[in-house]
Amino acid sequence: MTVKLVIAALLSTTLTVAAATAQALPPPTAQPGESADDARLKRLFYDSDEASLKRNPIDAIFRGDLRYADRLGDYLTDAYLAGERAAIEHDLAALKAIDRTKLTPTDQIAYDVFKTRNETDLAGYTPAILKVQRDLPIDHFGGFQTFYPDFASGKGAAPFKTLADYDNNLKRNAQYAVVLDRAIGLFRQGMKDKIVQPKLVVTNMIQEFDNLIAEGVEGSTFYGPVKTFPATISAADQTRLKAAFAKQIRDVITPAHQRMRDFLAKTYLPVARDTVGLSALPGGDAYYAYLIQQRTTLPMTAEQVHQLGLSEVARILKGMEAQKQAVGFKGDLPAFFTFLRTDKQFQPSSVAQLRDGYQAIEKRIYQRIPEQFSLTPKTALEIRPVPAFKEKTAAGGSYEGGTPDGSRPGVFYYNSYDLPSRYMWEMETLFLHEGVPGHHFQISLAQENTALPAFMRFGGNTAYVEGWALYAESLWKELGMETDPYQRMGGLNDEMLRAMRLVVDSGIHAKGWTRDQAIDYMLANSPMARTDATAEVERYIAIPGQALAYKIGQLTIARTKAKAQAALGAKFDPRDFHAQVLDTGSLPMPVLERKIDSWIAVGGGTAK
Repeated sequence: MTVKLVIAALLSTTLTVAAATAQALPPPTAQPGESADDARLKRLFYDSDEASLKRNPIDAIFRGDLRYADRLGDYLTDAYLAGERAAIEHDLAALKAIDRTKLTPTDQIAYDVFKTRNETDLAGYTPAILKVQRDLPIDHFGGFQTFYPDFASGKGAAPFKTLADYDNNLKRNAQYAVVLDRAIGLFRQGMKDKIVQPKLVVTNMIQEFDNLIAEGVEGSTFYGPVKTFPATISAADQTRLKAAFAKQIRDVITPAHQRMRDFLAKTYLPVARDTVGLSALPGGDAYYAYLIQQRTTLPMTAEQVHQLGLSEVARILKGMEAQKQAVGFKGDLPAFFTFLRTDKQFQPSSVAQLRDGYQAIEKRIYQRIPEQFSLTPKTALEIRPVPAFKEKTAAGGSYEGGTPDGSRPGVFYYNSYDLPSRYMWEMETLFLHEGVPGHHFQISLAQENTALPAFMRFGGNTAYVEGWALYAESLWKELGMETDPYQRMGGLNDEMLRAMRLVVDSGIHAKGWTRDQAIDYMLANSPMARTDATAEVERYIAIPGQALAYKIGQLTIARTKAKAQAALGAKFDPRDFHAQVLDTGSLPMPVLERKIDSWIAVGGGTAK
């Protein structure tokens, strides 16, 4: 895949993991009942994954494979792109030589996922689409500066257990600085091609680099690994490493940040565009059409997305009206939205109150999980605040995966920036989405399933991953959540957010909507805080199409559930349905629908 999609995969929900004790996956072995084509397919998956990890060593580190931990990757180069495209073409040719009809049912699903993923990725290498991606190498959501500092901080995915871990991190940090310089070169090419970022994206990036520069040396996120050491690191090595990290921050990393910051502020910002949508760029319409299919895994047009969003917004507004009446509020919906945004009863008084609240929500949900899930992950979950260096532009909540062996937990991050805007009425639905049974269940179960090929354990598509998490929010009643009308309003508000995304994302990138027009639409149709609405809109501007996947994925999963309930009647068991959705990793929507149809055809139950 292109580097933009690599970064998106790492950032979207952090589908990847890290563990210093993890090893490279072993080659596949023949299983009873498998055909020669099954064996060839699994070998193809294995060889493809091995080659991908070598080309994308940071993916390997996230998965706990440290064979290439001394390098970051050859990102933002022609050679990297050529290698990725050649790998896709090779894999599709090899796949074509395998007879799908001779595969086991599970391997047929894997075949379909692999084929769909590679065909979609290959479409991203058409010259017109690739040109737009290359000319816009980073932004304030999808740039190396948004994830790499935390990755290398000693609290992120990179391990710091051995002397080699520390020395490898120094090598990667040096390469990170090189990647930033390459991004400057690509931005310059974009200036020649008249393909440039919006001014607001550039301004946000400048702020990010200002924040990193302002940390200094010993306050730097990059200095974190040498603030504490494992007992295995000698005193002499600790002294050496502290000096090496400080020197690298001072002489390599900060200068790279400063070069990028100065380029953006002095050279790029003056030529950045006032428009915010892709349709304003040469080739932007074709690129957005590609992103819709890539993100949703469905052949939808921008107009279809927009109209679906409008219909969902209208439906959810009726539910909000019912909750307004349930609490006895006197006034119209806009007045109710203002009340929810401004009344101090809904505003947390401290970060500790947020933390304690989420811990209590987690405990309540787990009491009801056995009623809905027979398949649950072994990986533990921790609850932490978003790191300070990125909290201003980060989402209200997010999830980072743990390790397949459980040595590193999954993490639910809650954002405490602008604390009064972190309304307590949205806490239950946010945890359902990011934590349990949302991202934590789906991502952990996939990576723990050693029967799946690596690309299904550790990869994914946004429609499935985010569609599942939004579907998990819809289980509020079954899991004993949102019994309070205000918390239920929070659930509707989050569903409304995903519906509005269909309207706003397509409005911005296909219909010429402005930033302020998009923000005003969101505020008029929900009780979102302006802080949140602004961050959301600026996210859609920076990473077009990604936000479409949530609602479209959720609607697809809900539709397959309704179909199964109607067909199976009293035999329908939500525990079995959820196992079917979750036990083969992240599936493109058409593949998931075919899988559930096959499950219905054999009578449901625990059938694979």
